[in-house]
Amino acid sequence: MAKRALILVDLQNDFCPGGALEVAHGDEVVEVANRVQKRFELVVATQDWHPADHGSFAANHPGAEPYQVIDLHGLPQVLWPVHCVQDSDGARFHADLDTARIAKVFPKGTDPTVDSYSGFHDNGRRKSTGLGEWLRAQGVDTVYVLGLATDYCVKFTALDAVTDGFATYLLEDGCRGVELHAGDSEAAIDEMRGAGVTILDSGSIGS
Repeated sequence: MAKRALILVDLQNDFCPGGALEVAHGDEVVEVANRVQKRFELVVATQDWHPADHGSFAANHPGAEPYQVIDLHGLPQVLWPVHCVQDSDGARFHADLDTARIAKVFPKGTDPTVDSYSGFHDNGRRKSTGLGEWLRAQGVDTVYVLGLATDYCVKFTALDAVTDGFATYLLEDGCRGVELHAGDSEAAIDEMRGAGVTILDSGSIGS
């Protein structure tokens, strides 16, 4: 019998208030994540896990500013503040996140030459994180996604889930956006909906 899985996207200190790449009210999604986990037999998490020399960091491009867009090995790349460096406190999951039910954590963004917004593939879809293959091996055909941030890692995780053949649901109240430009999160939700993602509130999930 096919299963459904909950994917917790990047619920890490650096994306929460006070972090290096703070998402406004990002910590509010932790309560949602903890509440809905018990409704799923399988829970996984993604984790930004960058080497210090990652090409997406503005600090690694002399003269560049955060949020500038460059070409990084053939892909457009937003340059970010240094964040979620491997083994740093900022890369750790938020202290209030209940991690006891997380069956497996999938690191992403580990290759310094390419960023990985999606929990499934890098931004060029050149390499897989192994998430999709692992879910299939567990008999999963349906995924529910929440986390940080709506307009980047959540969006690309959900879009890749659809592309990879999973029935995909977004728990909208369990997400917050970066909003580099006003309306980015709303546009991301519209894009996900248009790609076949079903948008839900966490309260509508059955057990």
